[in-house]
Amino acid sequence: MSGLCFIWGCVGLRIIGGKFKSTKLLAPSGNFVRPTLDRVKESLFNQIRPYISGSHFLDLFSGSGNIGLEAISQGANQVVFVEPDRRSASFIRKNLEKCKISFEENSNSDVELLESSAKNAIALLEKREKSFDILYLDPPFQSGLYEETLLSLADSKLLNEDAWVIAEHFRKTVLDSSYGTLVKFKERRIGDTVLTFFERPSGTYP
Repeated sequence: MSGLCFIWGCVGLRIIGGKFKSTKLLAPSGNFVRPTLDRVKESLFNQIRPYISGSHFLDLFSGSGNIGLEAISQGANQVVFVEPDRRSASFIRKNLEKCKISFEENSNSDVELLESSAKNAIALLEKREKSFDILYLDPPFQSGLYEETLLSLADSKLLNEDAWVIAEHFRKTVLDSSYGTLVKFKERRIGDTVLTFFERPSGTYP
């Protein structure tokens, strides 16, 4: 948790690559705010860069929209932001407008914001027959939502073939090697943060 957050922004919170590179992003202040650090974001996008161009990207527990905005900047074709907290969702709107990105709410558009729990959003997106290449989740570290969300994704039809599901978590939060059809295939630790990568092996698609 950064102690350098203020009501209109967060020190170091910026887009690091692509067409919106160096754009400073806004983030709410308070103890519940834990924006992904630049070095963690850089590690993440180093891993997914070969696959990001033209991809469909799902950003669960979006916070200020930091990760989804980076995905748009670096070439994702469709991005859905999911954020249950009303205050954080308002900052996603501000940041999209700051980058002059057109978006819709609760609509089948290329850039969409769902002010919803992850579980409800997964069900809604599946009903709309949406599917994604990269699915990112970063729930509050102490929320206990990792297992529920990963199992919901494993049971869903939201994953395209060869899709990756990536969970950001605290190093002391140990994730299982599999959740339903999702199987862990690598981890990257950056300081106290870990990125754990899951995929669905061939032949296990619902």
